[in-house]
Amino acid sequence: MSFTLQPGGKIIGFDLPSTDGKRNKLSDFEKYKYLVVFFTCNHCPYVIGSDEVTRETAEKYIKKGVGFVGINSNSEKTYAEDSFPNMVKRMEKYKFPWVYLYDKGQSVAMAYGALRTPHFYVFDEKRELVYTGRGVDSPRDTSRMTVNDLDRALDELTSGKQVSVPVTNPIGCNVKWDGKDAHWMPPQACDLV
Repeated sequence: MSFTLQPGGKIIGFDLPSTDGKRNKLSDFEKYKYLVVFFTCNHCPYVIGSDEVTRETAEKYIKKGVGFVGINSNSEKTYAEDSFPNMVKRMEKYKFPWVYLYDKGQSVAMAYGALRTPHFYVFDEKRELVYTGRGVDSPRDTSRMTVNDLDRALDELTSGKQVSVPVTNPIGCNVKWDGKDAHWMPPQACDLV
């Protein structure tokens, strides 16, 4: 069995604190026809480098019924910048168009099989996975970007087409697992393609 949730797999529920002071669970996003769940954080240069492209993609597709949920599962013991208070500060500063949740216990990241930050999961109206992987092909320096895989997947999905490339390798820092070396990954985790 694959570590990472595969296309056709059903969305996995969550109940996590948000930077807006609420708790959010999966049912809070029923108003969206489609849903993007992505694993992100505060410190990773691949996240920081591509957040504005992710913002543009989110703003474009929110109008087409796509909701966006960012989840930080990184251990604050590895990078203090990834603490919940710093998540709140980051959202106050940048006002990203997504809900930003904290998976302190890392159970949601493990359930999804999140490999890196950022790592995107796109779900259709039946909440089945139609795309997983990277947002863009050069997240650390988007001036060198040639492909926006997230945009392509969402364009195809919202146009009623089948997603032509359902799996790519996420590009970024690995998830920082609690009590492990900063570069540790679960032994069953591997590249997607």
